Amino acid sequence: MKNAVLATPSDRIWNEYRTRLHRFILSRIKDPVVAEDIVQEVLLKAYEHLGELEDQQKILSWIYQITRNAIVDYYRKRNPTEALYEALVMQEMDMKEDVEKDLANCMAPLLERLPSRYREAVRLSEMNGLTQKEVALKQGLSLSGAKSRVQRGRQMLKTALLECCKIELGQRGSIVDYKPNKKCSNC
Repeated sequence: MKNAVLATPSDRIWNEYRTRLHRFILSRIKDPVVAEDIVQEVLLKAYEHLGELEDQQKILSWIYQITRNAIVDYYRKRNPTEALYEALVMQEMDMKEDVEKDLANCMAPLLERLPSRYREAVRLSEMNGLTQKEVALKQGLSLSGAKSRVQRGRQMLKTALLECCKIELGQRGSIVDYKPNKKCSNC
């Protein structure tokens, strides 16, 4: 019987993320050779600095941040002014998508804490995509009553989120990163 070798964190990074990173980079840099070089650079940097990562649960976001920075560096070296703006815009959009997915997981428990009338109004409006008029019909409320519940519920949810997490906004006002407070167990 062969001895099983336990995978180190760096082996996990290599196996789990290499293909995904390569595809991600290829979607931004069309040269496969350059993309492969950047993958190698990113994985080497991640390996060298893995001990500095405070929250091991955020390893994927951290690796993608290293990748985005490497892509920006590539464009900077290649054409310092023309492509940099485009790369920065792409980076902010990608960061926003990653953070929004992470925050969605935090929002569910916070939403459950709202009083039921606000929770249901926000759920119907934000999660189910109903208009406020449709929320009013579904809940048997006037349109102004539904609007009021949705707005108050959103405000309560925002307050709970800001008590739970420190939010970092990008240049365009979108959420680019967050850090849960130590007392918050939702994120």
